[in-house]
Amino acid sequence: MAEPIVPLLTGGFGFADLAATRHAVARHAAAAGLAGQRLEDFVLAVNEILTNAVRHADGGGSLRLWCGGGRLWCEVTDSGHGIPAELIDVEPPPITLAPGGRGLWIARQLCDELTVATGPAGTAVRLAVGLDGVRPAIG
Repeated sequence: MAEPIVPLLTGGFGFADLAATRHAVARHAAAAGLAGQRLEDFVLAVNEILTNAVRHADGGGSLRLWCGGGRLWCEVTDSGHGIPAELIDVEPPPITLAPGGRGLWIARQLCDELTVATGPAGTAVRLAVGLDGVRPAIG
């Protein structure tokens, strides 16, 4: 039997809401069972995606946070003009001295899973971390 989906947090955000949204994500993620470095990494990853939406996509978006399938999930959506394909799966990491372009890369390093659906009507970035405290093997 599949594990039920447990909604934790939903809502819109803009520049003025970044800190409060980050703190709310941290509270709910901790209540869901994340702790220590895993909690800090997840909150930083979500913050990078929130900041990208504010900076690059009409100043904000919406966020959903939920538990399901033994993972904590967060989806950030915006109504911007999409992310150019060459910026989505950047490897190696962006140049250190560049003024930007590291948010998606950082978030991808800190989560177990990160997917991007993007186009001219907006972008949805979905992040996930396991709630068992062990990152799944990649490959």
